[in-house]
Amino acid sequence: MSNTPFNPANAIQDIQVFGEFGGVNPSITDSSTYTYLAGRTMEEVFGGEREGCYLYSRHLNPSASYLGQALAKLENTEVAQVTASGMGAVSAVLMQLCGAGDHIVSSRTIYGGTYAFMKHFLPRFQITTDFVDVNNLEAIRDAITPNTKVLYCEVLSNPLLEVADIRALAEIAKEHNLQLVVDNTFTPMIFSPIEMGADIVIHSLTKFINGASDTVGGAVCGSKEFVHSLIDVNHGAAMLLGPTMDSLRAAGILKNLHTLHIRMKQHSYNANYLAHQFEELGLRVLYPGLESHPQHELFAEMAHPEFGFGGMMTLDVGEMGTAYKLLEAMQNAGIGYLAVSLGYYKTLFSVSGASTSSEIPEDEQEQMGLSPGLIRFSIGLDNDIERTFEKMVGCMKDVGVLQ
Repeated sequence: MSNTPFNPANAIQDIQVFGEFGGVNPSITDSSTYTYLAGRTMEEVFGGEREGCYLYSRHLNPSASYLGQALAKLENTEVAQVTASGMGAVSAVLMQLCGAGDHIVSSRTIYGGTYAFMKHFLPRFQITTDFVDVNNLEAIRDAITPNTKVLYCEVLSNPLLEVADIRALAEIAKEHNLQLVVDNTFTPMIFSPIEMGADIVIHSLTKFINGASDTVGGAVCGSKEFVHSLIDVNHGAAMLLGPTMDSLRAAGILKNLHTLHIRMKQHSYNANYLAHQFEELGLRVLYPGLESHPQHELFAEMAHPEFGFGGMMTLDVGEMGTAYKLLEAMQNAGIGYLAVSLGYYKTLFSVSGASTSSEIPEDEQEQMGLSPGLIRFSIGLDNDIERTFEKMVGCMKDVGVLQ
């Protein structure tokens, strides 16, 4: 067994899958169903007695399987299952792990769709959630009940960029026999949660991993036992709820995955440059690469350093109206797009409280420190980031954020 530390970029680089006719890209299997040479084989596949055969694309197909294998390499898990969206991954995992009467302890700063699923949808099935400060380990312990099954967090939270101490959370999870489920969407390549004790890693492939804002997808990375339970024909949430990824989309994401390490380095470089420049101007900027970030040292200690501190940054301009004026000015200046999502080659920016965190009530937003004027930036792949900075400063002066 190698003593070399795990490197996600190397793991992806070592993948080689030949196409059906010798192509350097795997062939796309555009079939919804698959044939067998013997009736007994079909019976064994449906009964879970035989692996390596395909039965129906809602269960698995070769193109999705290739992508799943690559994502398992990325996160250093036994296997991975891809889904039609990030929320498809979140919902399937939580429905698989929890039943009526069960309980979840979740970080309070998470994606608004995940919050809404836990807060409003899961109670229909008598599954409840307590939302706590992920950096308050005592509060997490206090929230755990005999019915708690899952401890849930994002490594770098949406949108407040809080860093979760995965090793500490893993210790708590193991102490109470919980499953630690970690969303690593903001920080692929940068963090390897499984290496720090997490049980299951979730991704929205829509974001950095695909990187083109042209498709929607999700992934669940974990043990062979758990992922196989997700696609069990009788009890699997991913099989029975049907969040199936199309073969063409799976093939496209797989190709983009191979450039992820290059893109993450550039996203990180650009965001780090802008954050330091904005801080020097006295702006209220939050970025984990800044020493002023509350968990700067924790981030650095947990991360694969060559990929930087990520491409996500926030800027608090106080009022929502001011934020809108700034974002409109930046879009008009060609800096990026006033849009949700992240990981695109152009910079994307939005007011979180009114968009991707709008599902969280205003009083809870206030308690967690989410200001009405907080702008979330997904910094793009600009070649000349100094030029971008100058353009952004010009926009800030135009709308009165800077004098």
